Amino acid sequence: MDHILSAGTDGTDGPTDAAGAIVDGIQLKQRGVQGLIRDYMNNNDSYNFFKKIDGLLITGPTGTNVMEFRYA
Repeated sequence: MDHILSAGTDGTDGPTDAAGAIVDGIQLKQRGVQGLIRDYMNNNDSYNFFKKIDGLLITGPTGTNVMEFRYA
Protein backbone atom coordinates (compact mmCIF):
# COMPACT_ATOMS: atom_id res chain seq x y z
CA MET A 1 0.00 0.00 0.00
CA ASP A 2 1.41 3.34 -0.99
CA HIS A 3 -1.33 5.81 -0.06
CA ILE A 4 -5.01 5.88 0.82
CA LEU A 5 -7.12 9.03 0.46
CA SER A 6 -10.75 9.32 1.50
CA ALA A 7 -12.47 12.71 1.34
CA GLY A 8 -15.58 14.65 0.47
CA THR A 9 -15.61 17.21 -2.34
CA ASP A 10 -17.57 19.65 -0.16
CA GLY A 11 -14.52 20.09 2.10
CA THR A 12 -16.10 18.74 5.29
CA ASP A 13 -16.70 15.33 6.80
CA GLY A 14 -19.69 15.36 9.10
CA PRO A 15 -19.39 17.90 11.91
CA THR A 16 -15.60 18.34 11.56
CA ASP A 17 -13.37 20.80 9.72
CA ALA A 18 -11.68 18.00 7.77
CA ALA A 19 -12.59 16.97 4.23
CA GLY A 20 -11.16 13.53 5.01
CA ALA A 21 -7.76 11.96 5.53
CA ILE A 22 -4.73 10.66 3.71
CA VAL A 23 -2.29 8.08 5.02
CA ASP A 24 0.61 6.06 3.65
CA GLY A 25 2.17 2.76 4.58
CA ILE A 26 5.16 4.44 6.21
CA GLN A 27 2.92 6.35 8.64
CA LEU A 28 1.07 3.17 9.56
CA LYS A 29 4.32 1.31 10.25
CA GLN A 30 5.73 3.98 12.56
CA ARG A 31 6.44 2.88 16.07
CA GLY A 32 3.38 3.24 18.28
CA VAL A 33 0.80 3.80 15.54
CA GLN A 34 -0.46 0.21 15.56
CA GLY A 35 -1.57 0.49 19.19
CA LEU A 36 -3.21 3.84 18.51
CA ILE A 37 -5.29 2.42 15.68
CA ARG A 38 -7.10 0.01 17.98
CA ASP A 39 -7.70 2.63 20.69
CA TYR A 40 -9.15 5.21 18.30
CA MET A 41 -11.21 2.63 16.40
CA ASN A 42 -12.76 1.38 19.63
CA ASN A 43 -13.83 4.98 20.33
CA ASN A 44 -15.04 5.61 16.74
CA ASP A 45 -12.60 8.54 16.64
CA SER A 46 -10.85 8.58 13.28
CA TYR A 47 -10.60 12.39 13.33
CA ASN A 48 -8.26 12.47 16.34
CA PHE A 49 -6.29 9.45 15.09
CA PHE A 50 -5.55 11.15 11.79
CA LYS A 51 -4.89 14.43 13.56
CA LYS A 52 -2.28 12.70 15.74
CA ILE A 53 -0.45 11.21 12.74
CA ASP A 54 -0.82 14.40 10.65
CA GLY A 55 -3.13 12.77 8.13
CA LEU A 56 -6.15 15.08 8.12
CA LEU A 57 -7.05 16.72 4.81
CA ILE A 58 -8.39 20.18 5.62
CA THR A 59 -9.45 22.29 2.65
CA GLY A 60 -12.23 24.42 4.06
CA PRO A 61 -15.65 24.55 2.39
CA THR A 62 -15.38 24.18 -1.38
CA GLY A 63 -18.88 25.27 -2.37
CA THR A 64 -19.52 22.02 -4.21
CA ASN A 65 -20.84 18.64 -3.16
CA VAL A 66 -20.26 16.34 -6.09
CA MET A 67 -19.31 13.17 -4.22
CA GLU A 68 -17.12 11.38 -1.75
CA PHE A 69 -14.00 9.91 -3.24
CA ARG A 70 -11.47 7.27 -2.34
CA TYR A 71 -8.08 6.59 -3.82
CA ALA A 72 -5.84 3.69 -2.94
